Amino acid sequence: MTAPLPATVPAPVPTTAPAPTAGEPRPRFRDLLAAEWIRFWSLRPMPWILGIGVLVLIGVNLNAARYTYQHTEPAGPPPGSGVVGTAVNVSFTGLAADLLMLLAAGVGAAVVVGEYSSGMIRTTFAAVPDRRAVLLAKAGVLAAAMLGVGTLASGVSFWAAQTLLGLRHAGVSLAEPGVLRAVAGAALLAPVCALIGFGLGTLIRHAAASVVSAVLVLFLLPASFNENRPWSAAIAHAMPFTAWRRLAEADLTHQLLPPYPATVAGSWLAYAGWVLGSVLLATTAVRRRDV
Repeated sequence: MTAPLPATVPAPVPTTAPAPTAGEPRPRFRDLLAAEWIRFWSLRPMPWILGIGVLVLIGVNLNAARYTYQHTEPAGPPPGSGVVGTAVNVSFTGLAADLLMLLAAGVGAAVVVGEYSSGMIRTTFAAVPDRRAVLLAKAGVLAAAMLGVGTLASGVSFWAAQTLLGLRHAGVSLAEPGVLRAVAGAALLAPVCALIGFGLGTLIRHAAASVVSAVLVLFLLPASFNENRPWSAAIAHAMPFTAWRRLAEADLTHQLLPPYPATVAGSWLAYAGWVLGSVLLATTAVRRRDV
């Protein structure tokens, strides 16, 4: 008679995830950029939002150029009438800047808030524990995409406006002093405001509250200060809209300047300060708060 076979003891179930092997490569930053780029454009309404937004911005600016065209003599404006300043102002108007700021801030907040609301951010941080690298990749992709949006809107608007005004001998070229700076300032306004929305979205993690906070920072806060006193002018000049407005002023000949006007260098520094501050806010918030 044969002996009974011994019972098989089941293997213990591991309670923790297996540690990565020594030969498994760590994710590189360019891999994070590629993943975030795919994630950004995989958001279903994103191409439609950005595409329609660019068309609206171009339409607003072209309408201003059409109005100037209709109120300009066929022989052209008289000498010394500020042709350069007028041509630049109608190629990217204040209304277009307001719409661009609102669009960019909303997109910046939606990029990060959407992941928190859906819970996908936990999966992302589980795959890449370095949260700061993930946030930097998100910010880089967002800035690149919105820079493309701003460049397209600003460049096409300038070309269309100057083509129309050229029929009245009132158009200008990029070679004119201050013109290229104005076009670049409008293009860079998009990524600056997008990163502001991104930083607020990372901190607040609620879509509506993030957008409202961005509106307060970008629109209501600058209206609380003027350029008649040194301390108030310093705060006003640090706001993105005020910085854009100074960069867009290609000709100050026919303008009444305030007692403490903004400078071109200070406006560029304001742009850079908001970018660095927003990214620092996002990376600090994500490291100190749990998902």
